[in-house]
Amino acid sequence: MEPDYLGLHRSGELARRAAAAVAMMSPCCLCPRECLADRAVGMVGTCGIGPRARVASAGPHFGEERPVVGSHGSGTIFFAGCNLLCSFCQNWDISHTASGDEVEPGELAAVMLRLQLLGCHNVNLVTPSHVVGPILEALDLAAEAGLRVPLVWNCGGYEAVETLRLLDGVVDIYMPDFKFWSAVWAERLCGASDYRRRAVEALREMHRQVGDLVIGDDGIAVRGLLVRHLVMPNGVAGTAEVCAFLAAELSPDTYVNVMDQYRPCGDTRDDRAVGRPITSAEYADALAAARAAGLRRLDHE
Repeated sequence: MEPDYLGLHRSGELARRAAAAVAMMSPCCLCPRECLADRAVGMVGTCGIGPRARVASAGPHFGEERPVVGSHGSGTIFFAGCNLLCSFCQNWDISHTASGDEVEPGELAAVMLRLQLLGCHNVNLVTPSHVVGPILEALDLAAEAGLRVPLVWNCGGYEAVETLRLLDGVVDIYMPDFKFWSAVWAERLCGASDYRRRAVEALREMHRQVGDLVIGDDGIAVRGLLVRHLVMPNGVAGTAEVCAFLAAELSPDTYVNVMDQYRPCGDTRDDRAVGRPITSAEYADALAAARAAGLRRLDHE
């Protein structure tokens, strides 16, 4: 199956989408923060990043979900900065700083092509929501130079539908988090009381674009939606409500990774509510809630 972005590249539409995304940085309204920083002229947005993407690291990665890792790994590109800035982020040094190398579109295209050459099953863009324009510019160049692997959009779920529409027919696999159901916890831990509303809108749009996850005979995902949900202590993440939404309003065949690796990081180590790892009982309850909601494709299995 040919990646979706190749047709848009050949028609010139991908270049037009890239220009539209770059224009949305001046003033910036790419994400729900709508910070309105004029990033095109060098201002830094709430995400901590200016006009060009910063790459913190890139290479084959084997710690992702099985359908994107396969035998040769997922070709991950970790972008510095973040539009959500969770206080418990396990990649704090990347997301909360501008660490990494600032790259031009041609340099980012070369990274994508190198990952393909290494045999990676896809190009996996990690925390990409604040650098949509530079990514699309690079993708257009990479497609011209022979990029042919699927594109994975690996994000926090805090997305603007208007921006996602620029990715329609570009992204093959959406891999968003759905972090919180409660506006109270989303505000306390991310400063984003509108997280649930934005995530619900975003996941609906993603599912409309790509549908349920399609996995080839080789076990590798080629298209669709894969949702991550991190179980947190004391029910903070609202697992039962999140899973009920996914099953009832998207599809019971939504592929969901119910994750058990929460640990207190960043500013949460002394927080009484989330300053500890989850218990085995909390994780068992989360899995039971996912099954009770009617979800049929849980990654842990």
